[in-house]
Amino acid sequence: MSTDALPVKPRRRYDASGRRDKARLSQERIIEAAERRFLADGYSSTTVSGIAEEAAVSVDTIYKRFGGKPGLVRAIHERTLLGEGPVPAEQRSDALHAPGADARRIIEEWGRLVTEIAPRAVPLMLLLRAAAATDPEVQPLLDEIDASRLRRMTENARRLHRGGHLRAGLGVAEAADVLWTYSSPELYELLVLRRKMPLARYGRFVAAAMARALLPE
Repeated sequence: MSTDALPVKPRRRYDASGRRDKARLSQERIIEAAERRFLADGYSSTTVSGIAEEAAVSVDTIYKRFGGKPGLVRAIHERTLLGEGPVPAEQRSDALHAPGADARRIIEEWGRLVTEIAPRAVPLMLLLRAAAATDPEVQPLLDEIDASRLRRMTENARRLHRGGHLRAGLGVAEAADVLWTYSSPELYELLVLRRKMPLARYGRFVAAAMARALLPE
């Protein structure tokens, strides 16, 4: 009998990338289906089972990943804030604050970013605002999204202040109020949806108004 040991085949490493990609695509499909259903049927009339059917997943999958309709809205909202292109809008905004950056250019770019984000974000916010009148779970969600936007605008104001860009006598809190106002869904509703202002003009309007309110003359 031979005593030579048989060669041992190396154990193949498990590659989870395919599984992760499949999960990511499934999640994107759920978010897209939820957005379509919410905008078509309203928040209260949309059901998790209806979203699951459209996304071709189980109801349990949605609850495990998102926790129900509020979690789906958060996911939709977070996706709208990415803007367009491979680099998220928030990262592009942060990159504007390089040493020696021109404040007017920063604000002009903010106006342009508004035109990327608002057309997708505002319809969802208006839908939630209407639903809050009758659905008790919606108002806390609205408050949460509003608080997140205020934190972001406060950080933007703080960066302008640190860069020495704000006009004399204007503090961070007041500057944050300006940014909060001009990035609001209500302003987009008033000027774009009701007054039919072209989107590019709206972006220029927002940037010019911010600059007048925040920067030295």
